[in-house]
Amino acid sequence: MSMSDPIADLLTRIRNAVMANHDSLDVPSSKIKAEIAALLSHEGYISGFKILRDDKQGMLKIKLKYKEGVSSINGLKRVSKPGLRVYAGADEIPSVRNGLGAAILSTNMGILTDVEAREANVGGEVLCYVW
Repeated sequence: MSMSDPIADLLTRIRNAVMANHDSLDVPSSKIKAEIAALLSHEGYISGFKILRDDKQGMLKIKLKYKEGVSSINGLKRVSKPGLRVYAGADEIPSVRNGLGAAILSTNMGILTDVEAREANVGGEVLCYVW
């Protein structure tokens, strides 16, 4: 069965795993999910990830990060949805929680955080917010 919004599915699985205090989770892999996981790892929201190839699609194993029993991810919000795409120009990139969070954008330079997009002076589709 096909999925209409795989990014929302990824965010929901991460949100559910955090609420259940799981150490890691497995999601079906794709290039965009791997890039989002790489950004989350680079920004310090997750400990790491690994792509497990077992069949034609593979699985993405995400290791969650906790400090003294508290997750480093407090919230995830999908912004641009299949029914309503949200775009931001280079001068309109949103700031999440006054800079304490990160907005993840899909740009012509790849998947970037809001800070990286401002530095590169590019806009794009606002995929989600993480804080």
